[in-house]
Amino acid sequence: MTNRQEPGREGRESPETGRLYGVGVGPGDPSLITVRAAELIGQADVIAYHCARHGRSHARAIAERYLTGHQLEERLMYPVTVETTEHPGGYRGALDDFYQEASERLAAHLDAGRTVVVLAEGDPLFYGSYQHMHKRLAHRYPTEVVPGVTSISAAAARLGTPLVEAEEVLTVIPGTLPEEELAARLAATDSAVVMKLGRTFPAVRRALERVGRLAEARYVERATMDGERTGLLAEIDADSVPYFSVAVLPSRVAALDSDGRPFEALAAPELPDGELPDGEIPDGELPGGERPVGEVVVVGTGPAGPLWLTPEARGALAGATDLVGYTTYLDRVPVRAGQVRHGSDNKVEGVRAEFALELARRGRRVAVVSSGDPGVFAMATAVLEAACEDPYRDVPVRVLPGMTAAHAAASRAGAPLGHDYAVISLSDRLKPWEVIARRLRAAAEADLVLALYNPGSKSRTTQVGSARDLLLEYRDPATPVVLARDVGGPTERVRTVALAELDPADVDMRTLLLIGSTQTQWVRRGGDGANGTDVVWTPRRYPES
Repeated sequence: MTNRQEPGREGRESPETGRLYGVGVGPGDPSLITVRAAELIGQADVIAYHCARHGRSHARAIAERYLTGHQLEERLMYPVTVETTEHPGGYRGALDDFYQEASERLAAHLDAGRTVVVLAEGDPLFYGSYQHMHKRLAHRYPTEVVPGVTSISAAAARLGTPLVEAEEVLTVIPGTLPEEELAARLAATDSAVVMKLGRTFPAVRRALERVGRLAEARYVERATMDGERTGLLAEIDADSVPYFSVAVLPSRVAALDSDGRPFEALAAPELPDGELPDGEIPDGELPGGERPVGEVVVVGTGPAGPLWLTPEARGALAGATDLVGYTTYLDRVPVRAGQVRHGSDNKVEGVRAEFALELARRGRRVAVVSSGDPGVFAMATAVLEAACEDPYRDVPVRVLPGMTAAHAAASRAGAPLGHDYAVISLSDRLKPWEVIARRLRAAAEADLVLALYNPGSKSRTTQVGSARDLLLEYRDPATPVVLARDVGGPTERVRTVALAELDPADVDMRTLLLIGSTQTQWVRRGGDGANGTDVVWTPRRYPES
């Protein structure tokens, strides 16, 4: 990039002003320096480089063959690296003072009309020391940044493994993050590179193991330099890991066979409405005959869309060989190369669960897709029920939570679930209406806020009216009722009505009802009409009797 100031502004270019160059020298092999970088290094009046207190600079060593021997050199030595400091501003204060002093040293050369090249390992603006000079000088002097090959590109090249393919996402993570944050980031992405290992290696390894991705992880040390080392990260001794190393989670898209052809994705058998198909469930054998350990992960995808998906759930969906679920919910999950999708009708939960377990028993990694939270009127129960019977007792099963519809709807309305509440399904397909009515009555007598799931459908049209009439025996007719439809989806609509005015015609299977207690408040904020907003909340403090 080139920064030029407008005429008349501070730092405008003049014959007496030198130029600043931030020059990337690549990952280590001097032959990977760009032509532009080599030209500028050879033409520079001043060569500057950062180093630790030992005085050695990797960037200078990489660029040494391009130096003329007649240039001024500015060695910008850090006062601290990882050790403690007595600086009154602490570690950050010591570095800020250093960066300011170093930039002033370079500014003196630029003011004298000298061309200054600041060497940077990899790319100057990618976790590089040069960027601290750039922020302090680029607005004052004409500046150009010359990109370099990053350690990420070098590591992928040395592994000979694609980093990302098709719609995969690459995440670059500093290993200095807290372990919990490392795990969340690693779980949520397709591919990743973790920088700044060294002393952070044990935490990075634990995070990879925690999210089930350690077996995928590769290790690259000193890529393109002398002493380069690569291998499986799980086999690396933590005490041997230097700062100049990275962890790599490569592309998950299927590799090529020995003839250079893509492996064929397994054909997905139709998930039946009744019994499981015989002989149509694919085995999980990998190239070379290795058989992986299968498992079933029941994944909660939230009420709608990727913004409601947890990092852990996102990672489980990305790492599965097979996705099983109601077709409408499967359609919310991005299509990935090599994955097999098994969609079915919404009324065959038991068959779907058994099918997923059979896939896992044959070595497949299966994600059973469930909307909302899989444990709330959803697929977790069906899977666990089948998993507790032969022949699936030994199949590993995990349940990953998701945001349930009640919590999503409550967030849109305000805080109606701010105190005790009950969750009840109005569907009488799996339990008689007499049970539903008894539970509604008990919750109403206990003055609980109610979250009502599955309130109505084309074939169930009486439940909402019956529930309303029953609750009016215990609640004021003005009690607020939140009607939340398709929360998080493209047709989202959330509004509040009085209990006495609840019209069953306004409710369908995609609607969730939140019915207040005697303490729930319903306030119009911000004015009347279109300018106002209804807010519903239930106080956390209950009045003493």
